[in-house]
Amino acid sequence: MDKLLELQNLSVNIEKKQVLNGINLSVGAGETHVLMGPNGAGKSTLGYTLMGNPRYTVSDGKIFFDGEDITSLAADKRAAKGLFLSFQQPLEVPGISLESFIRNALQQTTGERVKLFQFQKQLKAMMQFLNMDDSYAGRDLNVGFSGGERKKSEILQLLMLNPKLAILDETDSGLDVDAVRTVSKGIEEYQKRMNGALIIITHSTKILESLKVDHTHVLVKGRIVKSGDGSLVEEINEKGFEQFLTQEREFLEIP
Repeated sequence: MDKLLELQNLSVNIEKKQVLNGINLSVGAGETHVLMGPNGAGKSTLGYTLMGNPRYTVSDGKIFFDGEDITSLAADKRAAKGLFLSFQQPLEVPGISLESFIRNALQQTTGERVKLFQFQKQLKAMMQFLNMDDSYAGRDLNVGFSGGERKKSEILQLLMLNPKLAILDETDSGLDVDAVRTVSKGIEEYQKRMNGALIIITHSTKILESLKVDHTHVLVKGRIVKSGDGSLVEEINEKGFEQFLTQEREFLEIP
């Protein structure tokens, strides 16, 4: 399968502190990769780095997307090329409605004028699919939204923007069972209908139950210490992360 995303020996600093060390990862078109690990492992850092957050400095290595070196590319340019990041804690954006935000994002990423009637028809259909009240389209982005509605808003953006690769950072965090089920349905729709590639960053595995997982990676202290297929998720459910913490300590002790 063609490589959509390739990380070569990627190391990342926040200010002068190294938080990722020598990450190598390849994601093919349409593949779903799960990134797991204990708190503070660097999972969210990887997501922000891939999206081009200027707070995170690449100290070594390269990021290739769709065959192009995007290591130094700004976040908006990466979005235009088909990268998408769903935030763990979506921010409120007063003064711009959810509908306007998505419409503007579509125009920025595609470079084409969005036809209003067709856009609104599609937006309404997607909102109904996610069990979102139509009134949220006219409300300021995430302002006064519950945690569940904010996460649905992120998945709505995913389905409307249809990126080549979506990075979902703890999308199931803080959600009740019904909300997790709805969000999972949206991710499954993106995965199946749009053949989009996914990097799912998560502590939990509830959101993975209805998804086909191709590869699982365990991140500990800024390093990928183990990779496997979907069965690795079950191993983590049964045994936790302690075995991988031990592996990392042994790795660091090697002269």
